[in-house]
Amino acid sequence: MTKRQFGSVRKLRSGRWQVRYRDPAGRMQPANRTFATKTDASKHLSLIEADLHRGDWLDPRLGRVTFDEWSTAWLGGCAHLKAKTLAGYESVLAVHVLPEFTGEPASAIDTARVRRFTSRLLAEGKAPGTVRNAKRVLRLVLGAAVEGGSLKANPCDGVKVPRGASSEMVFLDLGQVRKLADAIATPPRPTRHAAREHPEFALLVRFAALTGLRAGEIAALRVGRLDVRGRRVEVAEAASEPHGELVYGPTKTYERRTVPIPGALAAELAEHLIGRPPDSAAFVFSAPDGGPLRHSTFYRRHFKPAVGRAGLPAGTRFHDLRHSYA
Repeated sequence: MTKRQFGSVRKLRSGRWQVRYRDPAGRMQPANRTFATKTDASKHLSLIEADLHRGDWLDPRLGRVTFDEWSTAWLGGCAHLKAKTLAGYESVLAVHVLPEFTGEPASAIDTARVRRFTSRLLAEGKAPGTVRNAKRVLRLVLGAAVEGGSLKANPCDGVKVPRGASSEMVFLDLGQVRKLADAIATPPRPTRHAAREHPEFALLVRFAALTGLRAGEIAALRVGRLDVRGRRVEVAEAASEPHGELVYGPTKTYERRTVPIPGALAAELAEHLIGRPPDSAAFVFSAPDGGPLRHSTFYRRHFKPAVGRAGLPAGTRFHDLRHSYA
């Protein structure tokens, strides 16, 4: 065994060479791998010594903490996030990231490993936006590993994912908005079922196009926040559906705002409210059965079919009503 002031290298029975050194706490530590030659072992010992002098040394015990352990710790620190944001992170982590890195020490993940991961997702046909989200979640978890002492730097830094083609915005004129509202109000009669109309959904479409509110803000809008006489609406809440559960919380920007309402629309809303419960906490718009409005259901069952019936561009989304307002 060769000794030196900082540490030592010794030959094992296997013929390989082991490095041992004292960490900042005075504990004798073995290096996290062995070496084929004494020269290689000595060079590694010198690197460890230099890292200690620079303050870059990482505790090998922390280097053995696995990626999934760090992901659990990271999620535990995300309780301050909106439920929808947190649910999105959990979904990306479970579907794309954990299957790739579970059981792997975080310290073993380098930049080349991250590039192989993103390249594989793209080769499998995943959309660039999906791959960017996966890399973002991976970067956040590895950021926790950096802060916790498992890594010196985040291996995701510098890894680029190509941008996909952005969705083209659709801008509707007032005539197209009216066609869409009419189509959503009078859907075709299903076989062996009574005809059913949805004038409240026609009003919802006009309301979205003439106020610019987001879908979640409309679904969460309460009667008490609608001032039809003053022709304005206070926007203070939004609905989301993380994991399929309907949740109400702050708006996307966390800010309250007041939006003006055109006179004709205010008159329609006043007539609509006559049939709503006399409760300021009641929702302005509800589902056909009277329950809370779920935008995902409304969009799938009512909005998209009405887009086709109205002869609008196939790519028209509900959010395009906000673009049209702007």
